[in-house]
Amino acid sequence: MPYQNILVAVDLGSTTETVAGRASALAKQNGATLHVLHVIEPLAITYGQAKEQLDRLCESLDVPDSRQHLVTGRPEAEIPTQAKAIDCDLIVVGTHARWGLALLLGSTTDGVVHSAECDVLAVKVDAAT
Repeated sequence: MPYQNILVAVDLGSTTETVAGRASALAKQNGATLHVLHVIEPLAITYGQAKEQLDRLCESLDVPDSRQHLVTGRPEAEIPTQAKAIDCDLIVVGTHARWGLALLLGSTTDGVVHSAECDVLAVKVDAAT
């Protein structure tokens, strides 16, 4: 059965277009609804800056305001929570290679995979992209 409701979680960094593009293509292929989420971590980029970046991204993806989600919290917790709240059957996130301390502490993607109630697609991206 094709996916019907897809949530792409973006960090608004250099790999956002790659991850969002993959999610957008999947949504089009499946005739699915696409939602875009950005989680503002405490002490991170200000809300106003994040909102402007999210608006630009969503405009390029043709995602209306009603399917744009900007929340504050820990991404590994907020992404599955938002996906459940909007009844998503697929979450799309980016994943990077991890070394050192990041390997020991885990990643946002790992947290999402373990707590999501739906499928999770981890799009492998290079931070230098």
